[in-house]
Amino acid sequence: MKFVDEASIRVTAGDGGNGCVSFRREKYVPRGGPDGGDGGHGGSVWLEADSGLNTLADFRHSRRFSAERGHDGQGRQRTGRSGEDVTVPVPVGTLVKDRETDEVIGDLTGHGKRLCVAEGGRGGLGNVHFKSATNRAPRRAIPGTEGERRELALELQLLADVGLLGLPNAGKSTLLRAISAARPRVADYPFTTLHPGLGVVRIGPGSSFTVADIPGLIEGAAQGAGLGTRFLRHLARTRLLLHLVDIAGIYEGRDLAADVRTVADELTAYGQDLAERPRWLVVNKADLFPEEDRPGVVASLRESLGWDGPLYLISAETGWGTDALCQAVMQSLQDDDEPA
Repeated sequence: MKFVDEASIRVTAGDGGNGCVSFRREKYVPRGGPDGGDGGHGGSVWLEADSGLNTLADFRHSRRFSAERGHDGQGRQRTGRSGEDVTVPVPVGTLVKDRETDEVIGDLTGHGKRLCVAEGGRGGLGNVHFKSATNRAPRRAIPGTEGERRELALELQLLADVGLLGLPNAGKSTLLRAISAARPRVADYPFTTLHPGLGVVRIGPGSSFTVADIPGLIEGAAQGAGLGTRFLRHLARTRLLLHLVDIAGIYEGRDLAADVRTVADELTAYGQDLAERPRWLVVNKADLFPEEDRPGVVASLRESLGWDGPLYLISAETGWGTDALCQAVMQSLQDDDEPA
Protein backbone atom coordinates (compact mmCIF):
# COMPACT_ATOMS: atom_id res chain seq x y z
CA MET A 1 0.00 0.00 0.00
CA LYS A 2 1.26 3.49 -0.82
CA PHE A 3 2.77 5.39 2.10
CA VAL A 4 0.64 8.43 2.95
CA ASP A 5 1.46 10.57 5.99
CA GLU A 6 -1.11 13.37 5.66
CA ALA A 7 -4.89 13.28 5.39
CA SER A 8 -7.92 15.50 5.92
CA ILE A 9 -11.22 14.17 7.22
CA ARG A 10 -14.61 15.55 8.31
CA VAL A 11 -16.21 14.16 11.46
CA THR A 12 -19.82 14.74 12.50
CA ALA A 13 -21.17 13.63 15.86
CA GLY A 14 -24.82 12.68 16.25
CA ASP A 15 -27.38 15.24 17.40
CA GLY A 16 -29.18 14.63 20.67
CA GLY A 17 -32.73 13.33 20.52
CA ASN A 18 -35.60 15.69 21.32
CA GLY A 19 -37.49 15.62 24.59
CA CYS A 20 -41.09 14.42 24.44
CA VAL A 21 -44.34 16.22 25.35
CA SER A 22 -46.71 13.56 26.64
CA PHE A 23 -49.37 13.12 29.32
CA ARG A 24 -50.33 10.05 31.28
CA ARG A 25 -53.55 8.56 29.90
CA GLU A 26 -54.99 5.71 31.91
CA LYS A 27 -58.48 4.66 32.91
CA TYR A 28 -59.44 5.82 36.37
CA VAL A 29 -56.43 8.18 36.51
CA PRO A 30 -57.77 11.58 35.55
CA ARG A 31 -55.28 14.34 35.07
CA GLY A 32 -52.39 11.90 35.12
CA GLY A 33 -49.88 14.65 34.53
CA PRO A 34 -46.87 14.95 32.23
CA ASP A 35 -44.78 11.87 31.46
CA GLY A 36 -42.66 12.83 28.44
CA GLY A 37 -39.22 11.21 28.46
CA ASP A 38 -35.83 12.65 27.57
CA GLY A 39 -34.10 12.29 24.24
CA GLY A 40 -31.07 10.05 23.89
CA HIS A 41 -27.56 11.43 23.54
CA GLY A 42 -25.97 11.55 20.10
CA GLY A 43 -23.10 9.25 19.27
CA SER A 44 -19.52 10.57 19.34
CA VAL A 45 -16.68 10.08 16.87
CA TRP A 46 -13.47 8.56 18.24
CA LEU A 47 -10.04 7.96 16.75
CA GLU A 48 -8.19 4.86 17.98
CA ALA A 49 -4.52 4.06 17.42
CA ASP A 50 -3.96 0.68 15.76
CA SER A 51 -0.45 -0.78 15.53
CA GLY A 52 -1.58 -2.84 12.53
CA LEU A 53 -1.74 0.31 10.38
CA ASN A 54 1.29 2.19 9.06
CA THR A 55 -0.20 4.66 6.58
CA LEU A 56 -3.09 7.10 6.21
CA ALA A 57 -3.81 5.86 2.68
CA ASP A 58 -7.30 4.64 3.62
CA PHE A 59 -8.39 8.24 4.15
CA ARG A 60 -7.81 9.08 0.50
CA HIS A 61 -11.17 7.42 -0.22
CA SER A 62 -13.10 7.60 3.07
CA ARG A 63 -13.03 11.14 4.42
CA ARG A 64 -16.38 11.61 6.15
CA PHE A 65 -17.38 9.90 9.38
CA SER A 66 -20.74 10.45 11.08
CA ALA A 67 -22.11 9.04 14.31
CA GLU A 68 -25.77 8.11 14.90
CA ARG A 69 -28.31 10.62 16.11
CA GLY A 70 -29.95 10.07 19.51
CA HIS A 71 -33.56 8.87 19.44
CA ASP A 72 -36.39 11.08 20.66
CA GLY A 73 -37.96 10.57 24.07
CA GLN A 74 -41.32 8.85 24.42
CA GLY A 75 -44.32 8.80 26.73
CA ARG A 76 -44.35 6.99 30.08
CA GLN A 77 -41.03 8.72 30.83
CA ARG A 78 -39.14 6.52 28.40
CA THR A 79 -35.76 7.91 27.41
CA GLY A 80 -34.77 7.62 23.77
CA ARG A 81 -31.91 5.32 22.86
CA SER A 82 -28.49 7.00 22.56
CA GLY A 83 -26.81 6.97 19.18
CA GLU A 84 -23.98 4.56 18.46
CA ASP A 85 -20.43 5.92 18.58
CA VAL A 86 -18.15 5.64 15.55
CA THR A 87 -14.53 4.54 16.06
CA VAL A 88 -12.04 5.30 13.30
CA PRO A 89 -8.73 3.36 13.39
CA VAL A 90 -5.56 5.34 12.64
CA PRO A 91 -1.85 4.41 12.73
CA VAL A 92 0.07 4.75 15.97
CA GLY A 93 1.86 8.09 15.92
CA THR A 94 -0.97 10.10 14.37
CA LEU A 95 -1.10 13.76 15.34
CA VAL A 96 -4.61 15.26 15.16
CA LYS A 97 -5.19 18.96 14.45
CA ASP A 98 -8.22 21.16 13.89
CA ARG A 99 -7.90 22.43 10.32
CA GLU A 100 -9.61 25.74 11.03
CA THR A 101 -7.60 26.77 14.11
CA ASP A 102 -4.48 24.58 13.64
CA GLU A 103 -4.95 23.57 17.28
CA VAL A 104 -3.46 20.21 18.27
CA ILE A 105 -6.36 18.12 19.58
CA GLY A 106 -4.40 15.04 20.50
CA ASP A 107 -1.48 12.73 19.80
CA LEU A 108 -2.13 8.98 19.49
CA THR A 109 1.23 7.51 20.48
CA GLY A 110 0.24 4.09 21.84
CA HIS A 111 -1.71 1.10 20.54
CA GLY A 112 -5.32 1.25 21.72
CA LYS A 113 -5.17 4.90 22.75
CA ARG A 114 -8.46 6.65 21.99
CA LEU A 115 -9.32 10.29 21.33
CA CYS A 116 -12.80 11.82 21.12
CA VAL A 117 -12.69 14.25 18.20
CA ALA A 118 -16.41 15.08 17.98
CA GLU A 119 -18.73 14.81 20.97
CA GLY A 120 -22.34 13.84 20.49
CA GLY A 121 -25.16 16.25 21.34
CA ARG A 122 -27.01 16.04 24.63
CA GLY A 123 -30.51 14.65 24.64
CA GLY A 124 -33.34 17.15 25.24
CA LEU A 125 -35.56 17.14 28.32
CA GLY A 126 -39.13 15.87 28.26
CA ASN A 127 -42.04 17.81 29.74
CA VAL A 128 -41.94 15.74 32.93
CA HIS A 129 -39.12 17.99 34.10
CA PHE A 130 -41.23 21.15 33.89
CA LYS A 131 -44.18 20.26 36.12
CA SER A 132 -44.69 22.42 39.15
CA ALA A 133 -47.36 23.39 41.62
CA THR A 134 -48.45 26.19 39.35
CA ASN A 135 -47.97 24.40 36.03
CA ARG A 136 -49.31 20.89 36.27
CA ALA A 137 -49.71 20.35 32.52
CA PRO A 138 -46.54 21.77 30.94
CA ARG A 139 -46.41 21.58 27.19
CA ARG A 140 -42.75 22.39 27.04
CA ALA A 141 -39.88 20.12 26.03
CA ILE A 142 -36.30 20.87 25.06
CA PRO A 143 -34.85 19.68 21.73
CA GLY A 144 -31.53 17.88 21.68
CA THR A 145 -28.34 19.83 21.05
CA GLU A 146 -26.31 19.49 17.87
CA GLY A 147 -23.32 17.18 17.76
CA GLU A 148 -19.88 18.63 17.10
CA ARG A 149 -18.69 18.96 13.51
CA ARG A 150 -15.02 19.30 12.72
CA GLU A 151 -12.56 19.37 9.87
CA LEU A 152 -9.45 17.49 10.99
CA ALA A 153 -5.91 17.29 9.67
CA LEU A 154 -4.12 14.01 10.40
CA GLU A 155 -0.33 13.86 10.35
CA LEU A 156 1.54 10.60 10.78
CA GLN A 157 4.83 10.86 12.66
CA LEU A 158 6.88 7.70 12.99
CA LEU A 159 7.69 6.53 16.50
CA ALA A 160 11.42 5.88 16.61
CA ASP A 161 14.27 6.25 19.08
CA VAL A 162 16.86 7.15 16.45
CA GLY A 163 16.58 9.07 13.18
CA LEU A 164 18.88 8.77 10.14
CA LEU A 165 19.47 11.84 8.01
CA GLY A 166 21.98 13.13 5.50
CA LEU A 167 22.46 14.04 1.87
CA PRO A 168 21.12 11.70 -0.84
CA ASN A 169 23.26 8.57 -1.34
CA ALA A 170 24.93 8.91 2.05
CA GLY A 171 24.03 5.27 2.76
CA LYS A 172 21.13 5.69 5.19
CA SER A 173 19.04 2.87 3.73
CA THR A 174 22.11 0.62 3.46
CA LEU A 175 22.81 1.21 7.15
CA LEU A 176 19.20 0.43 8.05
CA ARG A 177 19.46 -2.87 6.15
CA ALA A 178 22.76 -3.67 7.86
CA ILE A 179 21.59 -3.19 11.43
CA SER A 180 17.94 -4.30 11.25
CA ALA A 181 15.60 -6.66 9.45
CA ALA A 182 14.15 -3.79 7.40
CA ARG A 183 14.67 -4.02 3.65
CA PRO A 184 14.45 -0.53 2.17
CA ARG A 185 15.29 0.00 -1.47
CA VAL A 186 18.99 0.61 -2.17
CA ALA A 187 20.47 1.88 -5.45
CA ASP A 188 23.40 3.98 -6.69
CA TYR A 189 21.40 7.10 -7.58
CA PRO A 190 19.99 9.97 -5.48
CA PHE A 191 16.54 9.86 -3.84
CA THR A 192 16.26 6.09 -3.91
CA THR A 193 14.30 6.47 -0.67
CA LEU A 194 11.00 8.17 -1.49
CA HIS A 195 9.23 7.67 1.83
CA PRO A 196 10.30 7.02 5.44
CA GLY A 197 11.29 3.57 6.61
CA LEU A 198 11.39 2.01 10.06
CA GLY A 199 13.55 -0.77 11.49
CA VAL A 200 14.18 -2.41 14.86
CA VAL A 201 17.78 -2.94 15.99
CA ARG A 202 18.16 -5.80 18.47
CA ILE A 203 21.28 -5.69 20.62
CA GLY A 204 20.42 -8.58 22.93
CA PRO A 205 17.55 -10.09 24.94
CA GLY A 206 15.25 -7.27 25.99
CA SER A 207 17.58 -4.68 24.49
CA SER A 208 16.57 -2.96 21.27
CA PHE A 209 15.78 0.40 19.69
CA THR A 210 13.91 1.62 16.62
CA VAL A 211 15.44 3.58 13.74
CA ALA A 212 13.66 5.83 11.23
CA ASP A 213 15.14 6.53 7.78
CA ILE A 214 13.93 9.52 5.77
CA PRO A 215 14.66 10.68 2.20
CA GLY A 216 17.87 12.66 1.74
CA LEU A 217 18.07 16.41 2.23
CA ILE A 218 19.73 18.80 -0.18
CA GLU A 219 20.54 22.49 -0.03
CA GLY A 220 17.31 24.49 -0.25
CA ALA A 221 15.16 21.64 1.05
CA ALA A 222 13.38 24.05 3.41
CA GLN A 223 12.27 25.97 0.31
CA GLY A 224 11.05 22.80 -1.39
CA ALA A 225 14.16 21.67 -3.29
CA GLY A 226 14.39 17.92 -3.87
CA LEU A 227 11.77 16.21 -1.72
CA GLY A 228 11.77 19.19 0.63
CA THR A 229 11.57 18.85 4.40
CA ARG A 230 8.06 17.40 4.69
CA PHE A 231 9.49 14.08 5.89
CA LEU A 232 11.47 15.71 8.70
CA ARG A 233 8.33 15.48 10.83
CA HIS A 234 9.09 11.78 11.16
CA LEU A 235 12.19 12.67 13.18
CA ALA A 236 10.21 14.87 15.58
CA ARG A 237 9.77 12.07 18.13
CA THR A 238 13.32 10.71 17.95
CA ARG A 239 15.72 11.07 20.85
CA LEU A 240 18.93 10.92 18.83
CA LEU A 241 19.89 11.81 15.25
CA LEU A 242 22.58 9.96 13.29
CA HIS A 243 23.89 12.28 10.58
CA LEU A 244 25.46 10.16 7.84
CA VAL A 245 28.33 11.64 5.85
CA ASP A 246 29.47 10.10 2.56
CA ILE A 247 33.26 9.88 2.82
CA ALA A 248 33.43 8.97 -0.88
CA GLY A 249 32.68 12.61 -1.60
CA ILE A 250 36.41 13.26 -1.22
CA TYR A 251 37.01 11.42 -4.50
CA GLU A 252 34.50 13.74 -6.17
CA GLY A 253 36.22 16.84 -4.84
CA ARG A 254 33.43 17.65 -2.38
CA ASP A 255 33.99 19.41 0.93
CA LEU A 256 32.69 17.00 3.60
CA ALA A 257 32.43 19.78 6.17
CA ALA A 258 30.26 21.80 3.77
CA ASP A 259 28.05 18.72 3.27
CA VAL A 260 27.55 18.47 7.02
CA ARG A 261 26.73 22.17 7.34
CA THR A 262 24.20 21.93 4.49
CA VAL A 263 22.12 19.36 6.37
CA ALA A 264 22.53 21.21 9.68
CA ASP A 265 21.28 24.43 8.06
CA GLU A 266 18.19 22.66 6.74
CA LEU A 267 17.43 21.33 10.23
CA THR A 268 17.66 24.85 11.61
CA ALA A 269 15.40 26.18 8.85
CA TYR A 270 12.83 23.50 9.64
CA GLY A 271 12.70 24.16 13.38
CA GLN A 272 14.95 24.98 16.29
CA ASP A 273 13.72 22.02 18.32
CA LEU A 274 14.98 19.51 15.77
CA ALA A 275 18.22 21.46 15.24
CA GLU A 276 19.01 21.19 18.96
CA ARG A 277 18.32 17.44 19.12
CA PRO A 278 21.43 15.36 20.06
CA ARG A 279 23.21 14.55 16.79
CA TRP A 280 26.10 12.21 16.09
CA LEU A 281 28.20 12.22 12.94
CA VAL A 282 28.52 8.85 11.23
CA VAL A 283 31.09 8.84 8.44
CA ASN A 284 30.08 6.09 6.03
CA LYS A 285 31.75 4.08 3.21
CA ALA A 286 35.04 3.57 5.04
CA ASP A 287 35.64 0.49 2.87
CA LEU A 288 36.54 2.82 -0.03
CA PHE A 289 39.65 4.03 1.83
CA PRO A 290 42.79 2.16 2.87
CA GLU A 291 42.74 1.44 6.57
CA GLU A 292 45.82 3.57 7.24
CA ASP A 293 44.17 6.66 5.66
CA ARG A 294 40.91 6.54 7.63
CA PRO A 295 42.05 8.22 10.88
CA GLY A 296 43.44 11.17 8.93
CA VAL A 297 40.16 11.74 7.10
CA VAL A 298 38.20 11.66 10.35
CA ALA A 299 40.64 14.01 12.09
CA SER A 300 40.47 16.44 9.16
CA LEU A 301 36.66 16.48 9.28
CA ARG A 302 36.66 17.10 13.03
CA GLU A 303 39.06 20.00 12.63
CA SER A 304 37.17 21.58 9.71
CA LEU A 305 33.88 21.48 11.61
CA GLY A 306 35.24 22.14 15.07
CA TRP A 307 33.22 19.06 16.01
CA ASP A 308 33.63 17.82 19.58
CA GLY A 309 30.64 15.48 19.65
CA PRO A 310 30.49 11.73 18.97
CA LEU A 311 31.83 10.72 15.54
CA TYR A 312 31.91 7.17 14.19
CA LEU A 313 33.54 5.75 11.08
CA ILE A 314 31.67 2.81 9.53
CA SER A 315 31.02 0.89 6.36
CA ALA A 316 27.32 0.13 6.07
CA GLU A 317 28.01 -1.98 2.98
CA THR A 318 30.36 -4.41 4.75
CA GLY A 319 29.06 -3.93 8.29
CA TRP A 320 32.44 -2.74 9.55
CA GLY A 321 32.01 -0.52 12.62
CA THR A 322 28.22 -0.87 12.77
CA ASP A 323 28.23 -3.09 15.86
CA ALA A 324 30.22 -0.54 17.85
CA LEU A 325 27.89 2.21 16.66
CA CYS A 326 24.76 0.30 17.68
CA GLN A 327 26.22 -0.57 21.07
CA ALA A 328 27.03 3.09 21.70
CA VAL A 329 23.53 4.18 20.64
CA MET A 330 21.92 1.60 22.93
CA GLN A 331 24.06 2.72 25.85
CA SER A 332 23.21 6.37 25.23
CA LEU A 333 19.47 5.63 25.15
CA GLN A 334 19.71 3.58 28.34
CA ASP A 335 21.64 6.36 30.08
CA ASP A 336 18.88 8.81 29.13
CA ASP A 337 16.27 6.49 30.63
CA GLU A 338 18.02 6.35 34.01
CA PRO A 339 16.58 8.73 36.63
CA ALA A 340 18.73 11.72 37.42
